[in-house]
Order: sequence, then structure tokens, then C-alpha cells
Amino acid sequence: MKRIVKTVLVVALAFGTIFVSGSCKRSVKRINPNKQVDLSGRWNDVDSRLVAEEMVKDVMSRAWHSNHYNKTGKKPVIIVGMVVNKTMDHIEPEVFIKDIEKEFINTGLVRVVTNSEFREKLRQERADQQEFASKETAKKWGKELGADFMMFGVINSVDDQYKKRKIAYYKVNLELADIETNEIVWLGEKEIKKDIRN
Repeated sequence: MKRIVKTVLVVALAFGTIFVSGSCKRSVKRINPNKQVDLSGRWNDVDSRLVAEEMVKDVMSRAWHSNHYNKTGKKPVIIVGMVVNKTMDHIEPEVFIKDIEKEFINTGLVRVVTNSEFREKLRQERADQQEFASKETAKKWGKELGADFMMFGVINSVDDQYKKRKIAYYKVNLELADIETNEIVWLGEKEIKKDIRN
């Protein structure tokens, strides 16, 4: 009797596996990376890019930039520091930070330096060059560009759901501070609200 039950279970399991694997077909096609696709309603690459564009446009239109240029005669040097994700979503802050850095660089009005993590890698490379590169090509110590301003911020969210409808709300707050004086020279915020219906 046990043998019959085992045989029936094995056959049923095998048939179920064949049925399930045969009925589910996956399709993959390449799409333009700039195309706006929002599958879940959660924060995504489009949100990151659009928020970075709008916030850099805003920060560059404010008085801190001309004040700095009038005082020094030089483009301000900016470092984009931490952006903390306080949402329940898995948001990779590095993607957003890189979008911000790209927008800053593309303005041509500021200079951007790397954050502390990448600076350490550059310093290690410079140290290696002192030992292994020719004297003519080895990069010198003490030539790093010091930042004038640091940008940092936070991403928050609130979800409201009832039955098959959900509102996803995101708020991004960024600050730009003078590194020498700690003065906050710009505060910016951007809100995103998505109406999701199942």
C-alpha cells in the first residue's frame, strides 16, 4: 500500500512540475532606458532622474552660487554626501547621488569632487603611483580640490491604502551647506505622489 502511495505522489509531483513549467512562459524585450515605466508604483529610476534634474535646476538658480562666484571669482566646488533612505522601499541612494552629480556637472557652473569612499580609492592609487609609476607620470600629493559646499539629504515616504487603491507619497529634502562655516545656503524639497489601483 505504501509503495502505491509513493508511486502516485511521485507521478503527481512530476506531472505538476511539467504542468507548471510548461504553462509559464517568460518574455523579455529591451526597451529604451529613458522610457518611463512604473510597474509597482514604488520609487524607481525615473523618479530618481526627474527629482535630481528638478532639484539641481532649483539649487543652481539661487543666490548662493552668484554670491560665491562674486566673492572668489571661481566656480564653487561641491561634494554630494549622504542621502538617507527613510522609506520602507529598497532605494539605492548611490543611484540618486550619481544622478545629482551628473546634473551638477552638466550645468558647467560648478565643479564636483568625489565622496569620501571614492577619495580613499584615489588616494590608494596615488600612493601606488609613487612606488610603481614613472617620476614624470606619478600624480603628486597635496593637489586635491577641496570642496566649498556639501549636499546631503533624506528621502521619506508615506503610504495610504484602502482596498485596491493605494497612494504612494515620497518627499525628498536636500540641503546645501558651506563646509567652512556650516551655513545652510539652500534647502530644497520635491514631492511625488502616485495613485496606484489594482
